[in-house]
Amino acid sequence: MSEPTDASTGAAHPDTAPPPEQTFFADPALDRMLGVMMALASEVYILRSRMQTLERAQRQAGFDPAAVSSGIADGEAQRRDAAAFVAHLLEPVLGEQQAKGPR
Repeated sequence: MSEPTDASTGAAHPDTAPPPEQTFFADPALDRMLGVMMALASEVYILRSRMQTLERAQRQAGFDPAAVSSGIADGEAQRRDAAAFVAHLLEPVLGEQQAKGPR
């Protein structure tokens, strides 16, 4: 199904046209790499926060968090998770980054 277009110009109708891409640098590749870095930074922050919470709960329960050296998910589940993570991480590089805010 195609988006509505302006009959006179053939351009996408203003109500359905995607918002303009956010730009911070003259080179769009740099903008996309900034998107990758910001996605990684947010993932790292979330992981740090969750790890601190889990370690605090383990200490309170009398368990030594340093003793956790295994417990990795089964191979197939880990591969699916890694593939989903990489796909999410590379979204800004693989195409135009769409503004996430309101129009």
